[in-house]
Amino acid sequence: MSMADQQKIHPVDVEAARPPAPASASVPLVPRDLQRSDKGDPAEQYPPHHRTLPVAPLRPPKRRRSCFCKCCCWTLLSIILLIVLVFAAAGILYLVFDPKIPKYSIDRLRVSAFDIDMASFTARATFSVTVTSKNPNKRIGIYYEGGSRLSVLYSGTTLCSGSFPVFYQGHRNTSVVTVALTGEPQMGSSLLAALQQQQQTGNVPLEFRGDVPVRVKLGELKLRKVTSKVRCDLVVDSLSSNDLVSIKASNCEFKGLKL
Repeated sequence: MSMADQQKIHPVDVEAARPPAPASASVPLVPRDLQRSDKGDPAEQYPPHHRTLPVAPLRPPKRRRSCFCKCCCWTLLSIILLIVLVFAAAGILYLVFDPKIPKYSIDRLRVSAFDIDMASFTARATFSVTVTSKNPNKRIGIYYEGGSRLSVLYSGTTLCSGSFPVFYQGHRNTSVVTVALTGEPQMGSSLLAALQQQQQTGNVPLEFRGDVPVRVKLGELKLRKVTSKVRCDLVVDSLSSNDLVSIKASNCEFKGLKL
């Protein structure tokens, strides 16, 4: 071979000489159905990763029960405090005024008239009762108001009745009041027979009742009106007309006025 043949250049097809390019990645070399193994689809075994967002903390629910308990506690505490204040004020008033219950007694009983109509079993009675009222308090006065009722009863039957006078009883005062009582009660034959028999023995049981509205005055303070009740069990010697009856026994109780 001559020198000219060695230096002769032969053109080469570059595209034909380049090795073939690999198949595109988007086209699987093996069908998808053939890629599954006994362990399952790799896509199913490894799901795509999802980003987890932080959850905002929830607000605690309102404690309604706790608020209700607090309200009940405050209410109870207020009531207890009010009761303590009331008792404290009452204690101070008690120490300042040193209250004492008034005392009442039936001193005299005069029968002005006592007649019995046997045809109608009606008794006509006129009594005069002397009541002594004692107010032992230094700083407390008593107003005796209108609307009172005094009565004398025999075996539950009212013989006569009247009213207590209206007046003011001052501090450490003793008042003697005479009250006229009248009445015309209906009495059965058995009741009249028992009354006549007891008059012969000289032991006639009577009951005196007094319902008197009063107001108490503490210093310059005038309290509300209350009804005081006086109950006296009496034993007299007779109910003869125009006679000063002798009171053989007397037991009085006082209710209603609390000092």
